[in-house]
This record gives sequence, structure tokens and C-alpha cells, in this order.
Amino acid sequence: MNQNTELKRNLSPLNIVALALGAIIGSGCFLLPGDVFLKTAGPLGTVIGLFIGAIMLCIIAYNYGYMINKYPVAGGEYAFSFKAFERNHAFICGWFLVLCYISIVPFNATALGVISKQAFPGIFEIGYLYSIEGSKVFVGEVLLGIVAVIIFAYTNIKGVKMTGNLQNIITGSLVGSVFFLLIAILINNEVEYSNFIPMFPSNINPIKGILSIVAITPFLFVGFDSIPQVAEEYDFSPRLVFKLMLATIFFGFFMYISVNTITAIVFPWEEFILSNPDWATGQAVQYILGKFGMMLLFISLFAAIIAGINGFYVAASRLLYSMGRSSALPYWFGKLHPKYNTPANAIIFVGACSMIAPWFGREVLGWIVDMSSLGAAVGFLHTSMASYKIAKESNDFEKNKLLKISSILGCIFSSGFLGLLLIPGLPSSLSKQVLIILGLWIVLGIVFYLAVCKEYRSLSHQELEDKIFNKAV
Repeated sequence: MNQNTELKRNLSPLNIVALALGAIIGSGCFLLPGDVFLKTAGPLGTVIGLFIGAIMLCIIAYNYGYMINKYPVAGGEYAFSFKAFERNHAFICGWFLVLCYISIVPFNATALGVISKQAFPGIFEIGYLYSIEGSKVFVGEVLLGIVAVIIFAYTNIKGVKMTGNLQNIITGSLVGSVFFLLIAILINNEVEYSNFIPMFPSNINPIKGILSIVAITPFLFVGFDSIPQVAEEYDFSPRLVFKLMLATIFFGFFMYISVNTITAIVFPWEEFILSNPDWATGQAVQYILGKFGMMLLFISLFAAIIAGINGFYVAASRLLYSMGRSSALPYWFGKLHPKYNTPANAIIFVGACSMIAPWFGREVLGWIVDMSSLGAAVGFLHTSMASYKIAKESNDFEKNKLLKISSILGCIFSSGFLGLLLIPGLPSSLSKQVLIILGLWIVLGIVFYLAVCKEYRSLSHQELEDKIFNKAV
């Protein structure tokens, strides 16, 4: 066994905000306005849905802040669930979060194909292989995604400080370029604000549209819960965490609304979206700002892709490391690199999984990513339940009455997210394909738990707690 189990404390508050915000934004910020937001809820419905979801997540984040302050260890929700509800709940929570985090890395990597089609038409569309659900798969685009996965696996193995500093630059460029694009378009004389009308899609009930947006906010903002995954690597007091989470949620909301506004205001949005543009945001920017605007947009999307890959490499590898360290996964995942003190094996595993996904095209990958909302909601629910139970047992409600309200509301909101996704017949419910994949993942988890996790199930409570918390608490 690798005797070194201590992660280095290298992450500053700025690093944390950059990592989390980069994970929140990702490529979806630039692809979803045309593919989902406007089709589902229109300009105003998207704002309302994202605002409701963001407020709900701010309340849930308060519970995270409480738990991280008490238990600043790698693994986040996995560790919280064990502390409150023992090993079975911890494994279930960790298993769903693993799927959530791992799926988003290749989602961002394959988005490089979107840039290549717009910036370098035809260069990477070589070596046609096949089509899946209408999505053409080319060798060139697959290799592009794989190279990106390998590069950022390497940078993450080299050290979280290096990753964090890179993320500062990338995220700063991302926010700045989007803000500039928004201002440039809003003050352009050719833009007509009447293009926002109608405020909701003509063929969808506004309430249903808003609820559909609320349902996917766990996926849209899931990056903020990458913050607890790196709790052992803070070089500052965990008491700052809640404020940092609020900052990332606020900026994430601003970014989503900004790009959605850019997409909706250039043309009469409903007519434009019904024409099924390949990339609605890109076509809108190119029309109104030309090559200079497209250059800025490419910079923004490229930065978002890199930031998303980086953020979820960090989150996924730290969760896998924590589960490996405690025998919920093979100990191979819990080993640290002897030189860089990073969970290199976990990073390699995330990279290996991510290199498989590009071969299946973006449509099938989208089914997997849809489940990230479910996985995130499971993590939110466990954290909120854990904060209520632990605060009650510790008599912390006497000192902080707001915590009791946030814990209860967090459980209600998280359950609501799950209901919107799982109750059949709702416009936000998961598709049959996603439910099939989800069922297979659950079966795999049961088999894995019974066949592989023998040590995890046989350890005493104290032994397992020492492993999960690395004797840190």
C-alpha cells in the first residue's frame, strides 16, 4: 500500500472559484441555448427557470458549507453520507456521483468538434465511421477529443496547483469574453429587442417549460459541488466555502443568461430556433459581429471546454480517490502519485473512460449526460439529509436556526429535482434510453458492491471511518 495518503494543501479561494465555475459553465453554456433553453422555455422562461433553480441550489449550498466546515475531507457527499447514515448510503451516493462526474468530462471533450466545424470546416471531419442517432462519427473528431482528454489527464497528474492556476486564467478569459460579447451585441444598432417576443414558446405551456429548466439545474450547476471534493487541499479556512459556492452559482447564472440572451436577440428567436441551426449561438454571433465576434466566441467556447474538463477531472478523481482509500472501490484508486501527491490512478481511470465516449457520438453521449442531473440530485439530497441529522445530534440548531430551515428545504428541493426527472409523463422526465442506462448502472452497482466490496462491508465502523476521513477528523 502507498503510505502517503496526504493530499497537498495548495488551493486558494481564487483557485476554488475558478475550478467550480469552470465546471459549472462547460460547453453546455454555449450549446444549450439553441438546443434546449429556447426550445423548451423561451427567453423569459429560461431566466425564470434558471433563477428558481439557482435560488434552490444556494439554499442547498448552505448545507454543503456546514458539512465541509465540520468534515473538510476529500470525497464530499460520500464522506458526509457515511458520517450520517453509514456505509450503504455512502456507497449509493458515491456510485451515482461517479457516473455524474465521469460523464461530463467526455461531454466537454467532444464539444471540440463543434469548434472545429465552425473554425476549421472539414479539417477534422475526416475518416467517416458511422452514424448513431443521426450523429456522424469521424476519426478526426474522435482523435481531437482523445488528445484533449490525455493532455488534461497529464496536467492533473502533475498537480492540482498547476491545474488551479491554469483554471484561473481560463475561467477569467471565459467570463471576460462572454461579457464583452453580451455588451457588444446589446448596443449594436442592428439588434432589435422585439426579437425577444414571444417570451415563451408558442407550442409549450410556460409552466411546463419553466419546470423543465428547473429540472436540469442540478446538471447546469453541478460544478459547485466539486468544491467539497477537494476539501483536503484548501490552503484557507473551510468557513469561506459557502461564500465561494454562492459566488460560483451567481456567476454561473450570469453566464447562462448572457449566452442565452445573445442567442435569442439577434433574430426573431422562435423562427430562428425552428429552423434547427447547427449551432444557434455561433450563427447569431457571426451574423451580427462577423469574424471578430466569432473569434471571441471560439475563445469563450474553447475556454469553457477546457475549464469543464479540468473541473470534472478534479471532482471525479477526488471522489474515486476517497472511495478507493476506504475500500468502496479497489485500493488502486486510493493511491497517490509518489512525486506529485495526486490521485494519479483515479485520474487515469477518468481519462480512460472519457476516451471511450467520443466513439459513440454526441447524441448517445447526451443520454449519459442527462443522468448527471440525477446523480447530482442524489448528492444534494444526501448532503441536506446529513446536515439535518448531524446538526440535530450536535445541537447546532440551537446556535444556527437558519441551518434547520436550509436542511429541510434542501431535502424538499432535492427530492423535487428527482421527482421532475423520474416521474413518468412530466415534460422533464428522463427518456427511455436514459432510464435503460440508469437501470444498467444500478445493476452494475449492486453486482460490484456484492462481489468486489468485501473489505468495505467487513470493516468495523471505526476502521471504515478512519479510512474515509484519513484520520483527519
